[in-house]
Amino acid sequence: MGALIGLGVGVGLVLCWSAFALPRVPREPSPRRPGRVASLLARAGLGQVSASGFVLLCAACALLVGLVIELVSGAPPVALAFAAMAGYLPVVIVNGRARRRQREFAEVWPEAVDNLASAVRAGMSLPEAVAGLADRGPEALRPAFAAFGLDYQVSGRFGDALDRLKERLADPVGDRVVEGLRIAREVGGGELGRILRNLSGYLREDARTRSELEARQAWTVNGARLAVSAPWLVLLLMSFQSDVIHRYATPGGTLVLAVGGGLCVVAYRAMMRLGRLPTERRILSSTPHGSAPLRSERPSGGPG
Repeated sequence: MGALIGLGVGVGLVLCWSAFALPRVPREPSPRRPGRVASLLARAGLGQVSASGFVLLCAACALLVGLVIELVSGAPPVALAFAAMAGYLPVVIVNGRARRRQREFAEVWPEAVDNLASAVRAGMSLPEAVAGLADRGPEALRPAFAAFGLDYQVSGRFGDALDRLKERLADPVGDRVVEGLRIAREVGGGELGRILRNLSGYLREDARTRSELEARQAWTVNGARLAVSAPWLVLLLMSFQSDVIHRYATPGGTLVLAVGGGLCVVAYRAMMRLGRLPTERRILSSTPHGSAPLRSERPSGGPG
């Protein structure tokens, strides 16, 4: 019993000594996820625009419109309300651009994957087939794949080039395609053509279903926008009538504007939430380059 206690004390002392004496292995810093503004700009294809610059643009729009409405109406609460709307307007525009870009990509991805399958069937390696989309692929995807070809020529690392391709596309469907290509690279052989054909069929069916649902719920979105914008358009026209608009400069008028603005925001968000489709999320984007840690590489001249 005494020997067992002595052994336990000795092991504990050795562990305490090793915690202070032995060198520590440095931990890799955890990757920083991009902020919401940076993610929105990337999805809209505006990755070259900084988040701070976009925020300054929103502030400039709010300040400019607020000053103009103040000069026209002479009612600070009305000017503040329109300044808030003007500050949010760039966000609405970029959101719309991101949605249009995502729809455009979803429509052309099946064609791009079919092109890849044809190139691989013709005997090209997978990296060469992917880089060839810069010339033979859909017009909307050519710039991103041209940059991929340049990255692969410089580094020779297919996985790293795919990581940067995902960053440029910033598209949920593009994430699935890129990870499908990564898996196809790992599997290789006779499974490559089957994987690409299955991926193309799935993307085509998914795009068809989503376009039908978006067409059916478009009236909900348009109705929500019309219902929210109508009272503020009336208020904007009333701003040119000084004897009427000055009533909103009183405490009662300010309260009416605040309550009306809050109700419009709540109603609009509720209608959009009830009528929206499930949004696709980007997958495997938590590593430094936004992809899964599949790093085994094959020689670039292999069968792909």
